[in-house]
Amino acid sequence: MMEWSDEVYSVGLPEIDEQHKTLFNLVNTIHAAIYEHKGTAACIGVLEELADYTRVHFALEEKLMQQGHYPAFEQHRELHHALVNEVVALLEQIHAGQAKISFQLLHFLRGWLKNHILVEDKKYGEFFATYGTGENYEDWARNSYEAIEKRGKKKKWWKFW
Repeated sequence: MMEWSDEVYSVGLPEIDEQHKTLFNLVNTIHAAIYEHKGTAACIGVLEELADYTRVHFALEEKLMQQGHYPAFEQHRELHHALVNEVVALLEQIHAGQAKISFQLLHFLRGWLKNHILVEDKKYGEFFATYGTGENYEDWARNSYEAIEKRGKKKKWWKFW
C-alpha cells in the first residue's frame, strides 16, 4: 500500500525518517488487516497503535522545531492537532459502533501522511538543512529514540522533557 523511498520522502533527519517509516508500516498493517478480513478488533488495535505512535512522533517533531527555532512551528503544530483530533473522534465513533474501519479510512490516512511529509515536513527539512537544527540536536536525537522505545511502558515518553 505505502512504499518508503528515501529519494521521495526523506526530510534529511534520520530519526524523523525512521519514525515516518514506522508510520508507513502501521498504515500498511491496517491495510493488510482490512484486506485479509481480520476483523474490527484487529483493525482497532492497529489503529490505536497508529494513533499512539503518531502522538509521540508529533511531540518529538514539535520539540525539534522549537529547539531549532522553525518559523512555521505554530502552523505545523496546528496541523498535528487537527489530525490527532480527527483520529480520536474516529476511534470514539468506531468504539460506539457508529463507524467502521474501511478502505475509505485507509485512503484518508495514506493521503494525509503522504501529503504531510511531502509538503509540510519537507519544509522544516529544508529549513534545518539551511539553518541547522540547533545546539541540542544530539540530545534530542538520543531522547527521541528513548521516547519511542518507552512508548506504552510505565515511564511515559513525554517525561523526557
